[in-house]
Amino acid sequence: MKSSALREISIEHQQQHGTTTFPLAFAGQGREAADEVLAWLAANRQQVLELASLHGAILFRDGGFEEASDFDGFVSALQLDNFSYRDSLSNAVRVNFTERVFSANEAPSDVKIYLHHELAQTPRFPTYIAFFCEVSPAEGGATPLCRSDVLYDRLLAEQPEFIASLRNYGLKYSNVMPGVDDPESGMGRSWQSTLGVETRSEAEQRLQQMGYSWEWSSQQELRATTPVLPAIREVAPGKFTLFNQLIAAYSGWSDPRNDPSNAIRLGNEQPLSSEGVSQMIALADELTFDMPWQTGDVALLDNTLVMHGRRPFRGRRKVLASLGNPQSHAFA
Repeated sequence: MKSSALREISIEHQQQHGTTTFPLAFAGQGREAADEVLAWLAANRQQVLELASLHGAILFRDGGFEEASDFDGFVSALQLDNFSYRDSLSNAVRVNFTERVFSANEAPSDVKIYLHHELAQTPRFPTYIAFFCEVSPAEGGATPLCRSDVLYDRLLAEQPEFIASLRNYGLKYSNVMPGVDDPESGMGRSWQSTLGVETRSEAEQRLQQMGYSWEWSSQQELRATTPVLPAIREVAPGKFTLFNQLIAAYSGWSDPRNDPSNAIRLGNEQPLSSEGVSQMIALADELTFDMPWQTGDVALLDNTLVMHGRRPFRGRRKVLASLGNPQSHAFA
């Protein structure tokens, strides 16, 4: 990728998977060359997106991005179809800064967010997700990244029966949404905000349209269960990823309303193999790259190929996100 404004760089702990580098990384020339970077991105958007899908993730460092409006310009330059927080079924509490840009998660700094593909547990999900580090934390706060195609190949070799169960039956997810936003939880978005409704009857109508089942609690909390969704995705001929929220749901969907043991099961209503899940988690940990944020960094991920999460941190951390090019599951 040739550009007078960007040069390819190496960063510590980069991984090699075949002929691909994970993540691919480029550096700019600071604020003075920011307009040149944006112009180049706009002129070469298709090549940039193809590189993201080939390598899984691209880090842009020293590109001259300083605030939310700069990040909005980055996403706009790539001409991604906007998938707004309002229109998504994200269960995280977030704060919008522009129509395209919002906080990655408002959960407290000591909350670990486990590896997941963004919105893989909902009927519609983004093809791409971009992150912008406006303020890097004093300690911790890395964004762990994991190539799910590499994970799939490893798990297939070690747990073929588990992979077969995921392929054959898919997954169903359940979570309990509060009546008002709970910013103390990584999944504390209210059912009104999540579903874009105001009343219980409107919520039920929306859920019915999407094929969900549901039940209400006496505390005005809503437990919603998805239809069967795929757990494995073919991203290219013969290239598969473990495209799901299995690790996050199994390990991290825990707050005063939610118990991870009730969050996920196979599409045939059977429980997941604990051995298979444990091996998946162990392999994902082995394959994870921790994105070492520096203020001003922007990362572009192919969400169908790469899982992400969040490490706990100390000090102020401000990472923003933007979702692009929404699509639907094949048999959602």
